[in-house]
Amino acid sequence: MAFYTLVVVLILIACILMVLIVLIQNPKGGGLASGFSASNQVMGVRKTTDFLEKGTWTLAISLLALSLLASMALPRQQQDTGRESLIKEQVNNAVDPTQIPNLPNQKVQEQTKETQKNEKK
Repeated sequence: MAFYTLVVVLILIACILMVLIVLIQNPKGGGLASGFSASNQVMGVRKTTDFLEKGTWTLAISLLALSLLASMALPRQQQDTGRESLIKEQVNNAVDPTQIPNLPNQKVQEQTKETQKNEKK
């Protein structure tokens, strides 16, 4: 259970980082890098764009892997082999409808149906 919680927390962190990185990028290719325009720095325009793209891909792949890991680490309930399922219990305990006594209301409805049939004849 603790491992599953850890994986879920890591998924949430990866999602938040992914949103932040995607929002930093400019859809036309500039993004954060467009502020540096023509300067030739060590972390210049091209390197910033490459870093953001690699970060996006890394987070996307890690999000996929963490999701698969979470589905495998999902806590499962222990099933007793001697106990039948709830549906089977309901089927076995079901009352036969032919054994249910007729209520007065049902008799009245049946009589009105019979009289209606007789009147049509």
